Amino acid sequence: QVLLVESGGGLVQAGGSLRLSCAASGRTFSWYLMAWFRQPPGKVRQFVASIIWSGGSTQYADAVKGRFTISRDNAKNTAYLQMNSLKPEDTAVYYCATALAAGGYDYWGQGTQVTVSS
Repeated sequence: QVLLVESGGGLVQAGGSLRLSCAASGRTFSWYLMAWFRQPPGKVRQFVASIIWSGGSTQYADAVKGRFTISRDNAKNTAYLQMNSLKPEDTAVYYCATALAAGGYDYWGQGTQVTVSS
């Protein structure tokens, strides 16, 4: 079993920054990738960013390109999401997820709330 715990959410003014962390514990092995998703109020969950665990290759949703950066610390089994130039439309519950192989996500965190005020 794997446990993912997000932290770092909070309330920030537009234009501000936050860094989210996703710490993995439990069964240890090499992930294929880790990703961040978000679910704005009243909307479906959206892909935000992903990182291939071994090579570090990244992907981003168009809405966050140039503002958000995903990274990981292999030794700590932790992924990060640095969020800069935040906008009110970034308000959402942010979730991390991990995949053991391509094709789907196996584990999800409980989410952390990010609220951006205008």
